[in-house]
Amino acid sequence: MINIDSITQQSVPLTSINTPENRQSVPVPVADTGRITVTGTLRDSTGITLPGVTVSIEGSASGTVTNENGMYVLKVPVGKRLVFSYIGYQQVTVLVMPSSTKIDIVLKKTSSRPLDEVVVTAFGRKQRREAVVGSVTTIQPEQLRIPASNLTNALAGQVAGVIAYQQSGQPGLDNSNFFIRGVTTFGYRQNPLILIDNVELSTEDLARLQVEDIESFSILKDASATALYGARGANGVVLVTTRSGKEGSARINIRTDQSISEPTKSIKLADPVTYMRMYNDALMTRDPQAIPFYTEDDIYNREQTLINAPGSNKYVYPVVDWLDLMFKKSTTTRRATMNVSGGGKVARYMVSASLSNDNGILKKNPMNSFNNNVNFKNYQLRSNININISKNTELIVRLWGNFNDYNGPITQDASFSTDLYNMATHTSPVLFPAYYQPDTANFKVQHILFGNNTGNTTNTSNVGFQNPYAELLRGYKRFSQSRMSATLELDQKLDIITPGLRFHGFFSTNRYSLFANQMAYNPFYYTIRPQDYDRSANTYKLYWLNSATNSSPIPTEYLNYTAISTSANTFVQFQGQFDYSKKIDDHSIEASLIGVRQQTLNSDASTLQEALPYRNLNIAGRVSYNYQSRYFIELNAGYNGSERFSQNNRFGFFPTVGTSWIVSNEKFWDGPITNIITSLKLRGSFGYTGNDAISSQRFFYLSDVNLQGGNGAFFGVDNGYSRPGVVIKNYENRNITWERAQIANEAIELTLFKSLSLVAEYWQQNRTNILMKRNIPASAGLEADINANVGTAKIKGLDLTLNYKHKLSEKAWVEFMSNLTYSQGRYGRYEEPAYAEPWRYRSGTLLGQSYGYIAERLFVDDKEASASPSQLFGGNAPLGGDIKYRDVNNDGVITAADMVPVGYPTSPQIVYGFGVSFGYRALDINARFQGQARSTFFINPTSTSPFIPGGGTATGLAQVLKVYADSHWSEDNQDLYAIYPRLGTNTNQISNNLQPSTWWMRDGSFLRLKMVEVGYTLPRDIARRLALNSCRIFVSGLNLFNFTRFKYWDIEQGGNAFSYPLQRVYNLGINVNFL
Repeated sequence: MINIDSITQQSVPLTSINTPENRQSVPVPVADTGRITVTGTLRDSTGITLPGVTVSIEGSASGTVTNENGMYVLKVPVGKRLVFSYIGYQQVTVLVMPSSTKIDIVLKKTSSRPLDEVVVTAFGRKQRREAVVGSVTTIQPEQLRIPASNLTNALAGQVAGVIAYQQSGQPGLDNSNFFIRGVTTFGYRQNPLILIDNVELSTEDLARLQVEDIESFSILKDASATALYGARGANGVVLVTTRSGKEGSARINIRTDQSISEPTKSIKLADPVTYMRMYNDALMTRDPQAIPFYTEDDIYNREQTLINAPGSNKYVYPVVDWLDLMFKKSTTTRRATMNVSGGGKVARYMVSASLSNDNGILKKNPMNSFNNNVNFKNYQLRSNININISKNTELIVRLWGNFNDYNGPITQDASFSTDLYNMATHTSPVLFPAYYQPDTANFKVQHILFGNNTGNTTNTSNVGFQNPYAELLRGYKRFSQSRMSATLELDQKLDIITPGLRFHGFFSTNRYSLFANQMAYNPFYYTIRPQDYDRSANTYKLYWLNSATNSSPIPTEYLNYTAISTSANTFVQFQGQFDYSKKIDDHSIEASLIGVRQQTLNSDASTLQEALPYRNLNIAGRVSYNYQSRYFIELNAGYNGSERFSQNNRFGFFPTVGTSWIVSNEKFWDGPITNIITSLKLRGSFGYTGNDAISSQRFFYLSDVNLQGGNGAFFGVDNGYSRPGVVIKNYENRNITWERAQIANEAIELTLFKSLSLVAEYWQQNRTNILMKRNIPASAGLEADINANVGTAKIKGLDLTLNYKHKLSEKAWVEFMSNLTYSQGRYGRYEEPAYAEPWRYRSGTLLGQSYGYIAERLFVDDKEASASPSQLFGGNAPLGGDIKYRDVNNDGVITAADMVPVGYPTSPQIVYGFGVSFGYRALDINARFQGQARSTFFINPTSTSPFIPGGGTATGLAQVLKVYADSHWSEDNQDLYAIYPRLGTNTNQISNNLQPSTWWMRDGSFLRLKMVEVGYTLPRDIARRLALNSCRIFVSGLNLFNFTRFKYWDIEQGGNAFSYPLQRVYNLGINVNFL
């Protein structure tokens, strides 16, 4: 068996191919020509067999792939070289002799020693892990593979330094919120810079990236790692490189998935009868003299409808389960990807295509010929071609297209987020049916007879409520979104000038476009008046509420077209980069000089400022030195310019320094200790980065004066009068500049017993120059806000990664992975008015922390409420069962002065994840957990309170959450700690209970079984019979279980109770490989 480690120990010379990090050549004497059959087995350094290793004949299209047992068979001409290549392992070449009928190979993993791993850093620089002085975390592409169409949903709990959480499961709008080392600013932009193949792209583009296309995925976290991006790197950088073709015959890989998804947790509502009785209680608990709204006869008739008793009529006495009527229990998703790669000595290629089709859980009606359900389709095409023009010149051509087609209901906001859950939970279940069966007069109509109510018992023809079922079915919205990108890269060795000098030229352009429209009809609404129901015959006549003579808009039986929006922009980037490397004895020097120019032009600009191009200029430099691969130092600097700042502040300089010491490379690090501590590295960095995305405003140094500002001149008492006049929208400020981040990072990287690796990092950041509105007295007479860089914040945190891999036997292995991220930020300087109470100042409080009243309990009775400090919210005095707030300043009145910082931020301060992988022969099992802690959120009492409108587009009487029905204060249940306080039928009555307070605050901690996957690779002989080289079948699940004390809805959605629910996914897939 040829063992690379043993060859190295015997000092046999190794011939490098391309790069020494990736390839090694094992020299064997040349022998006679002829063809022989070569067999063998491929293993890693632990002895585990490697299926799927490419075995090819150098310079030929012939080759094969190892089977599930790591074995291969191939006919090879004597004198030719066999090339063994596998992602993540060093490539090996062997010259075939007449006696080489059996060649077993042990492939050495490029990351067998963590310090030997190749890491992609800023501007595509490839370094061995040992040479990296900054904080860079890499994720193996296979770790990002989950049964979902959105890559961002794979980040939570996967990598130390990334805080991520998902708050919507709606297809196409299910991106996770993610931050590198948490939220580190309270300014305009908090998200990281995203670069795919060195091109700045959006979170949406990252979300649609296919795992099969990814070669490397790096997270750049500290100043040393991000300084070259200067004023764009303060929030961290996500750096992704897509795959390139490898020399050899064409390799075809196809993967397809079929998924079934369902809500992780469904909201439970009280039944209609309970709703009616609680509504009566709500009336009478606030006014004992009130007459119950629902009579016992009303309640009895609904009870009969519920059990479908003989003689009951669900249209006259409706009991509507809006959620069940409008939403399916489950839906389906399909995904497929295919990529082809290969090439020869001159050109190499990687071409891929993918399709995903995600369906929503909305129901349709057979009377409609169109689809109102959410449907999101994504198509992607990618081509990466590397051409060796000469031995010193390489041309890289990258083409990419990302196309999204979305279909969904009319009831959406500008971001196409559906509001139907909110509507369904804020419409009475007993007021009117969703639709009627036709009566005699309407038997032949061609439209759906939607139910509604006037809000009273008279014969007026007003439509009093919104019917969520009608809103679901009355039409659809569509958008078509695309981004097309073309990149040319030229890599030129300049050894003719001086050895080690290289130039990299880069040009990229991409165009984004969006077209959105809707097709909708105006529903027909009906009701049944008391005089139109014949109880004895159990028949009814429908009354048309919105007839053409007394209604606007007029109902229609056809779809009307409305254009919603169109937008487009073009992005262009030029980049030139010189790299130099030199090794003199024990000294190694590397240097880079980079220039970047970017321009974005919006084609749909509505103002002169928006029509002007957005431009950025960046000059960056880097110098690194190491001695004997033991002592490293690196200096980085970015010098950035932006057109949005005045000339005296247009450019910013962001320097950093990083150092590291590899203790385990010292000569004294020898003997038994190396069997315990395999490697040990200490590193640290300090420097500055920036953030130029401080506001949506373009030019801070220019005044914006509108000479025709409408009634822009205000005067009189309380500015009660206005006349046409000049309006000032912005005052110039030539001193506004970038946010600036000062970051210090210390870390230790440790490997124990060759199998247990630990990385621990502690970091601190001081963020300054955060843009804020100044507190200017109204008496100054200024019309527009005054902005200035006055805000500051301090953040600190800890990143931990702990991994372990162990070989159980010749056929079995197990691996454990874990990580933890802790991030805590506090406000420094914060622009706010002068307060008499010190606890009202944000300075020193947690970033993102909420203010609220301290809720002590519910009032015992009316007497206690009247004797307590005054709580006159909404003008009504509280009663027994209303929330009692603490009078923090002891002035006898509950006001805003009694609000204090409460809980933790909504964005968690702690995110962690751990997982286990197990393999035995052809079977593999993977499980991953995700968790978060030190996070709180607030239930929105206005949105969740029974019987009142819930905001958004919802109107009508809100339904009752079952948890409120089971635990609320009443005359019969005077529980001072009931979940819901005293009931009411309008916001004015319960205004006291709607205030932000600890009563509605909940712990956001949870632990989720994020994913489980079980795979089986078919035996080689079976795969061959199917004309395949390898075939893996797998089943997987996503968001399977959640462990938390919060039971109302999925806790990861926080306070978004009535948004589209997160999805639990069950998936079946197959991955086949052709060669």
